[in-house]
Amino acid sequence: MPHDSLLADAPASQRSYTLHGQRITAPSLRPGLHVVSTPIGNLADVTLRALTTLAAADLVVCEDTRVTSRLTNHYGIEASLVAYNDHNAPRVRPQILERLAQGAAVALVSDAGTPMVSDPGYKLVRDAIEEGIAVSSAPGASAALAALTVAGLPTDRFFFEGFLPPKDGARANRLAELKAVPATLVFYESGPRLAGSLAAMATALGDRAATVARELTKAYETVYRGTLVSLATDFAVAEEPRGEIVVVVGPPVEERASADEMEASLSSALDTLSVKDAAAAVAARLGLPRRGVYARAVELAAARRARGP
Repeated sequence: MPHDSLLADAPASQRSYTLHGQRITAPSLRPGLHVVSTPIGNLADVTLRALTTLAAADLVVCEDTRVTSRLTNHYGIEASLVAYNDHNAPRVRPQILERLAQGAAVALVSDAGTPMVSDPGYKLVRDAIEEGIAVSSAPGASAALAALTVAGLPTDRFFFEGFLPPKDGARANRLAELKAVPATLVFYESGPRLAGSLAAMATALGDRAATVARELTKAYETVYRGTLVSLATDFAVAEEPRGEIVVVVGPPVEERASADEMEASLSSALDTLSVKDAAAAVAARLGLPRRGVYARAVELAAARRARGP
């Protein structure tokens, strides 16, 4: 039940949620700002801690009350929702801080995923910390991490960029700055801009291994894997994709693996795997374009056959 006023709390008798048909009373929540991650698509991905926090909070601060109410309504949570976004933040943030100073328990959520990853929550958390208010996290889903886990690219070091600048020149300049970053790169993108961004990435970063993940955790989840050139070519002629999109790009070749390391890895993998499987395994582990690794695997396998047993 959205509220325009930040003064109203959800009645204590209503601080509960429904799970698997059972009504569960939420335990009391300590005062402070609670940063709560919410599902990025599949409502079943919500954590029990998120449900209890949202149900017990005096106030739930969200980007769009209409979006968050879908989650709270689904789980029968009668929360006091207040919109906090880029448009009203200067006006609403002082009111939220006042409630926190009075000892309220306030939950902060984004439209989906982990707050403060490409959303306006940072300044609220910063100001709360400066005023000595306790800030805690109820962790959960993140589109960036979900995409990273299915991309098949190196995860030991990654750099989250978020959305690139919309204008071509600024985008090219930013990609030039990112070219030398020795890590896997993670971008957010929209359907209308995807093809252009992939082409710009291929030009600025080179033909690196890459993955495009669309509508993660939702019914139409789709993951495309290839290189920046192949993906840019495919999406240039494909129907414009819909939904939320994450692009994951492998690190620079010189930072990923030397030719000697690739040779040694392929040689070892070919002892137990087929050419195709060995190339796939080595390309994924070292973050190299699969096509080039496969070509070298074919050469090594042919050389082995020529030498005989």
